[in-house]
Amino acid sequence: MNYQQALDWMMSRLPMFQRVGRPAFKPDLSKSWEMMRLLGNPQKQFKTVHIAGTNGKGSTAHYLASIFMERGWKVGLYTSPHLKDFRERIRINQSLIEKDYVTTFTEKYRRQFEDLGLSFFEMTVGLAFSYFARQKVDIAIVEVGMGGRLDSTNVVTPELSVITNIGLDHTFFLGETLPEIAAEKAGIIKKHVPVLIGKTQEETRAVFEQKTREKETQTIYADRHFKLSKPHFRQIGEFYDKIMKDGADYLTGIFNPLAGAYQQQNIVTAVAAADRMAAHFQIDASHIRSGIKNVIENTGLQGRWQVLNRKPLVICDTAHNSDGIKIVVHQLLSLKKDHIHFVLSTVNDKNLTEVLSLLPESATYYFCKADIPRGLPTSVLVKEAAKVGLKGEEYPSVKEAFEAAKANAGKNDLVFAGGSTFTVAEIL
Repeated sequence: MNYQQALDWMMSRLPMFQRVGRPAFKPDLSKSWEMMRLLGNPQKQFKTVHIAGTNGKGSTAHYLASIFMERGWKVGLYTSPHLKDFRERIRINQSLIEKDYVTTFTEKYRRQFEDLGLSFFEMTVGLAFSYFARQKVDIAIVEVGMGGRLDSTNVVTPELSVITNIGLDHTFFLGETLPEIAAEKAGIIKKHVPVLIGKTQEETRAVFEQKTREKETQTIYADRHFKLSKPHFRQIGEFYDKIMKDGADYLTGIFNPLAGAYQQQNIVTAVAAADRMAAHFQIDASHIRSGIKNVIENTGLQGRWQVLNRKPLVICDTAHNSDGIKIVVHQLLSLKKDHIHFVLSTVNDKNLTEVLSLLPESATYYFCKADIPRGLPTSVLVKEAAKVGLKGEEYPSVKEAFEAAKANAGKNDLVFAGGSTFTVAEIL
């Protein structure tokens, strides 16, 4: 078995939620625990920060990993999904997991994994944790795939649990209300392990505080303690004069290369997490400042308000639910371009009407379907978009839609591609 064969086996033979949806969803963690025992419980061999949330958990994980790297630690980073290369999911410092390790691991455990009936995501978690243990990382930043309580990553006992925010996403799996979804996210909270909540939300406070009482630990609200100054926006990033902690200056002169407006909340969450762990890991203000500044170079983060061209301005972003789309649209309109050309595809398990109703009617739409089974058929997308006044043409692929949008755009127009992580993945 070579690398490509190993990858093809993982991605096509067994179901994974990101591609096929509900068939990959498991009702408990028994398979994950069996897999950990088979692998020798690698999750017990390194320290972790475990990050859940509806939006921003990936960016927060990358910021935090970058901060630890700036201090000189050997940092494992596990995130999902990937955009261009499967190995983006599993990194140590600036390096992707080696192809040889993926191949050797898959060959060694293939038969046992088949017998256990593991999903793609479960196997990937096992691969990541085995790799981090083998490489003796100082700490691993682990992003939850979906939810928390039943997520395959929830076999770790971290130094700190982080929950960025709660919104209405994956409601078919996690619940129809914010408190129901919060209860699933709160499933990552462990006994005596403090939990950091990125965004204070009255609808979910009681859920988190009840859970932390049960687990005999404490709830820390990042946005109650840390405040970010108003940004000076540039297309290449954002500058902040300072971050304040409990009313006093904490950090000054911060540059953030990720210009998406939603990153402001993620920075506050990441800084609060780093501050919480600063004493044990010898992190100071210089590491936090440079970690934010160098997040792209350190972690390879892509697809977050990523500028692909200047004239016309071409941007892609992975925001895919109502909370994320709302912020992205506000930022798009604030750029005051002559016209917006919007390349749009989505998946078939979203609250489509809610998301579409947030998009600007004045834009021209290039409707398409990402090349995955879970993608929403273009004909359905066009029909639903028309109900809320969105107009455009239908294209047979994301690539063709994107090329048409760029061809039609004037120099002072804006081309935006989004609606799904998979839209961005195909463009990149």
